[in-house]
Amino acid sequence: MQGLRESLPCESAFNRRVKSFTLDYKESHLKVFCDKKLKEKALEKTIELYGSLEKFIQKNPMFLISYTPVKVSKTAPRIVRYMAQASKKVGVGPMAAVAGALAEGVGTHLLKEGAGEVVVENGGDIFLKLKKERLVGVHAGSSVWSNKLAFKVKPKETPLGICTSSATVGPSINLGKADAITVVAKSAALADAAATAIGNQVKGEKGLEKAMEVGKKIKGVKGFLIIRGDKLAIAGRIPELVKKRFEVKR
Repeated sequence: MQGLRESLPCESAFNRRVKSFTLDYKESHLKVFCDKKLKEKALEKTIELYGSLEKFIQKNPMFLISYTPVKVSKTAPRIVRYMAQASKKVGVGPMAAVAGALAEGVGTHLLKEGAGEVVVENGGDIFLKLKKERLVGVHAGSSVWSNKLAFKVKPKETPLGICTSSATVGPSINLGKADAITVVAKSAALADAAATAIGNQVKGEKGLEKAMEVGKKIKGVKGFLIIRGDKLAIAGRIPELVKKRFEVKR
């Protein structure tokens, strides 16, 4: 799971208007913003998703440890198939998609339960379905850009996944040297896996250029942002990026 934390969202007005709560379950720490009181439903879904994933891994341990895509059957649990499909598109192990898949799984479930606006953040990987424009800030460790930039996400751009990987912040496995790789895609699982795949390329003198080339070839990715030290690179179509200083609350 990714260890980076975005500011969710930057405006305090959002926090006053919606219901917010956190869910700590096993390795996940979910921050949920929802316009309905659905904490119990969110917890039930989190437990269900975890249970189906853990049961599958018990019988298929390579799914947990593989750094490359793992083929699964059509009868595998939905979250397993979702993660496997995302990782196959980018050439990384399926667990690179787990945080995004869990965030989206919980978020889409809350929408089915009657919520009209939902934000689920799972260790820096986010699923959003908005009614009003919101800001999502980007944290990038010790980089000069850290906590100074935010995506201005419009309702028409959602549902959306915004996921971040880092080689310098948090416990996520990233083989590159970037402070932050933030990927935007309709699928949060794909955004999560893609952030790892792109980040793995950011090493050496031409790492940034190679990462850009790799990222641009991933089908389903709308756009992405890479931060390495004082360097900032952007590709594709991402929500409007604005300068916004914020503090990260953990």
